Amino acid sequence: MKFCLIASVFAALAFAPAGDYATAKRKIDLIESDRLRPGARVTLTPRELNDYVAHEVPPGVRNTKLEIVSPGVAVGSAMVDFGQVRSAQGHPPGWLISKLLNGERPVRVTARIASSNGQATVQVQRVEVSGLEIDGRTLDFLIQNFLIPMYPNAAVDRPFELGHRIERLDLDPAALGVVIGH
Repeated sequence: MKFCLIASVFAALAFAPAGDYATAKRKIDLIESDRLRPGARVTLTPRELNDYVAHEVPPGVRNTKLEIVSPGVAVGSAMVDFGQVRSAQGHPPGWLISKLLNGERPVRVTARIASSNGQATVQVQRVEVSGLEIDGRTLDFLIQNFLIPMYPNAAVDRPFELGHRIERLDLDPAALGVVIGH
């Protein structure tokens, strides 16, 4: 009886799917190949999105979770060591700033994402760091002085090209749909 149970567990592990990261990576590579026909739709499940994000984040970020909470609204959370993120990008913070940035902090961001005609706009609705909500002028300051210098191509509150002939992104709690245009 024990042998059958152990054999069943090993068989299940041996024939388990390759992983949601590998599946998501193949789908993203297919989109980026620019070989999909107009009107094609690629669907990424929540598990695929989360596995992909977990594998692709920079050093200093862990325990990521991405959730589409309602159509067009996503919430991302993670443990972030801002000092380690900056250092990994080749920009270690000075002594004073390192005292403010070093150490892991829980971060949660809620954003509305709208897209059409090959463009998208991300509107940050809420940011929490260590349980403190950051909004208004403070949030604008952090975006301009930390996010944009760290990620110069980041586009917040302004349209940006989706690229790879992507027509639009359909965000839904069940999945993310990527629709290919002409």
